[in-house]
Amino acid sequence: MKASRITAAALVAGSAVLALSAPAFAHVTVQPEGTAAKGGYAVVDVKVPNERDDASTTKVEISLPADHPIASVMPQPVPGWKATVTKSKLDKPLTMHGEKINEAVTKVTWTADGKGIEPGFFQKFPLSLGALPEDSDQLVFKALQTYSDKEVVRWIEVPQEGQDEPENPAPVLKLTAADEDGHGSASAANATGKAGQTEKTAAADSGDSGDSGDSGDDTDTTARVLGVAGIVVGVAGVAFGVLAGRRRTAA
Repeated sequence: MKASRITAAALVAGSAVLALSAPAFAHVTVQPEGTAAKGGYAVVDVKVPNERDDASTTKVEISLPADHPIASVMPQPVPGWKATVTKSKLDKPLTMHGEKINEAVTKVTWTADGKGIEPGFFQKFPLSLGALPEDSDQLVFKALQTYSDKEVVRWIEVPQEGQDEPENPAPVLKLTAADEDGHGSASAANATGKAGQTEKTAAADSGDSGDSGDSGDDTDTTARVLGVAGIVVGVAGVAFGVLAGRRRTAA
């Protein structure tokens, strides 16, 4: 009985060791720097790991979702890489800042000027995107990764909810709820300003401003009276001194 338990424990331990020692294969992903809120703008990183031991990644292509075109797409310069932006005409124009846009960026390609992404390393390619769609919870990007030995890995399989992750999953960007903090702060500031104006108007209507003015006038009058009284006291003191001196002289 004890032997069976020991054998079972050994098998479980051995399986755990094999599971932990198995290589964890990474894939191309799109990750936001912060949050990616619906209807807003975001900076995302296209993260590309090198999964080969004998080749470098020399080109990366990322295709933007055609079902949710994005009007503004700008790559950030990455040392050692040349970025090329491809635009296509839209079947349905977009409206951005009151203007109609007939074309949008559909693909961004980064080509290495030097060694590229060497074995054991990864590279991030930042993109500025906006405005993000308001009617979707996620955006699916498809990517192609080209190695120095001409091998091309196609990260284009769309993950399905409730199913195992595909062998070459397409990068997915999860969108969060619309961020209304900025608008809320502005509204709060406007409300505070309006409340302040209302209080001032109410004070003026009730005559509070006049009361403040009367208080100031009373203060000035008191100061003047005290000043005159001081002068009178001073003159009286001088006169008293003169009279006292004369009396002494007469004596």
